[in-house]
Amino acid sequence: METTRRSLPPRTERPWAAPGPRAGTAERLALATAAALFASGLFHLGVFAVAGGPWNGPVSWRKPATFGLSFGLTLAALTWVTSYVQTGPRVRAALLALLAADSVLEVAGITLQAWRKVPSHLDMETPFDSAVSMALAVGGGLLVVILTWFALAAFRRPPSGPAGMALAVRAGFAILLVALASGAAMIARGVVLTRTGHQLAAYDSTAPLKPLHGVSLHAVLVLPALARLLSRTRLSAARRERTVAAATGCYLLAVVATAVWAALSY
Repeated sequence: METTRRSLPPRTERPWAAPGPRAGTAERLALATAAALFASGLFHLGVFAVAGGPWNGPVSWRKPATFGLSFGLTLAALTWVTSYVQTGPRVRAALLALLAADSVLEVAGITLQAWRKVPSHLDMETPFDSAVSMALAVGGGLLVVILTWFALAAFRRPPSGPAGMALAVRAGFAILLVALASGAAMIARGVVLTRTGHQLAAYDSTAPLKPLHGVSLHAVLVLPALARLLSRTRLSAARRERTVAAATGCYLLAVVATAVWAALSY
């Protein structure tokens, strides 16, 4: 009996709940979707290399490339990180499925408009363009709801995992909320300017917040990945926790710096 007990892995090294059939299917679907989105981003980098054109601006091959890469990476990261969040497998499976579908909607709308050579966001020139812009805005709102739910779940009960993972997951989600808030601010101000007849100003208004949005978006991958990598070293649990805490502090400084720059440039 004693031998059997010792042979079991520590409980804290595993996700809180072993994924059931639905959670496992949702994980595979989300990871496959993430791979497809990432491949789409790489493909459009190739399109940009061949077709050329501006890298910046509302009409650019940059948008389907960067959004495909970013959504693919973020979806894969969240699929993994949410396995440490203490929530039921059925709820997690449903939210991951919604997250994957919403990610496809966002990247598909942006990619479609890039091939049509028109802006994807804040474009109200035609009824079709307005419909695409509104669909992207609604999709963005759904992302806020899903990721806020995961963030609240991470703070309601301590995430599982190796030393430092609880802090990494909580800090990652907290910083991710900054990315969502900055994205919502870009859309809100752009819509106001567009509806008051300042279309070009609407496109320019998003520039100051883009660095803040980009930096804060990927903390939910970087910090938990660091905690996981440290768990494979010979460092003590206390030193690993201190290292994750230091990395979190550095990441927060980067977010604050980009937020100050955004405030001064806005």
